[in-house]
Amino acid sequence: MTAHEIDYRIYGEEMQYVEIELDPEEGVVAEAGSFMMMDDGIKMETIFGDGSQKDSGFLGKILGAGKRILTGESLFMTAFYNNVVGKRNVSFASPYPGKIIPIDLTEYGGKFICQKDAFLCAAKGVSVGIEFSKKLGRGLFGGEGFIMQKLEGDGMAFVHAGGTMAKKELLAGEILRVDTGCIVGFDQSVSYDIEFIGGIKNTVFGGEGLFFAKLQGPGTVYVQSLPFSRLAGRVLSSAPQGGGKNKGEGSILGGLGDLLDGDNRF
Repeated sequence: MTAHEIDYRIYGEEMQYVEIELDPEEGVVAEAGSFMMMDDGIKMETIFGDGSQKDSGFLGKILGAGKRILTGESLFMTAFYNNVVGKRNVSFASPYPGKIIPIDLTEYGGKFICQKDAFLCAAKGVSVGIEFSKKLGRGLFGGEGFIMQKLEGDGMAFVHAGGTMAKKELLAGEILRVDTGCIVGFDQSVSYDIEFIGGIKNTVFGGEGLFFAKLQGPGTVYVQSLPFSRLAGRVLSSAPQGGGKNKGEGSILGGLGDLLDGDNRF
C-alpha cells in the first residue's frame, strides 16, 4: 500500500468535520483553509502539489502545482504529520453546510472523479490530479468546465457535498440526468456527458439552465442538493441593494413591517 493507512471519524450533522487519527509517521494532505484543529505533536507543512510519490523531484512538484492552478485551486496544499510516539488527531471542517463523504479508493479501482471544489483531504500518498473531458460539448457547456479533479491511489480520501447527499448505484446502461452543478463525483466506470434540455419553453422560461449532465452506468454517483454556486447565488440575490438598505427600512413600519409581513426579498 503506497498511501498511509489512516483511521477517521466524522462528527456533526449539518456542519460536519472529519477527525483523522494518525499513527507515528503517518500523514494527511488537505486543501488550504480546511484545517480545524490538531493535537500537540503534529507538524504542519505547506507543500507544492499533493505530496504524492508522483510529484517526487523538483519538476514533479512544479507539475503537481500546475495541475492545481488548472482546477482553480490554491497553488499550495497543507500536509500534517505525526512526528511523536503515540496516536495524534487532526481535524478538517466542511466549508459550508453539507456532508463529508469518505472515499476508499481501493473500492473504486484506485480512481475517483469529483468536482474541482469537492476535495477536502486525503491520506498522504493519494494523488490529486486533473481529469480532462474527452468531449467538446462537456467542456463548453458543462457548467463546471471541462476540467474535473481525479483522486488516485489506494488510500482514503474525503470529499464534501453541499446540503443533502444522494448516493446512486447505476446498473449497466442505466442513465441518470443531473443538474451539472449538483454532481459531487463518480467512479471511473461511469460515462459522463452533457445533454441539451430541448424545447423553446424549457430553454427560455425553464430557469434550470440549458443542459443536463447525463451519467450512464455501471457505477456509483454522488449528488448534492445544494451546490455552492446555488447557495452563493441566493445569498447575493438577497443582499441589500442601494447603499446597504433593504426595501423595508424606508417605510413607516421599517423592521417591524418585516416581522409582520415576512422576508419577501426572495
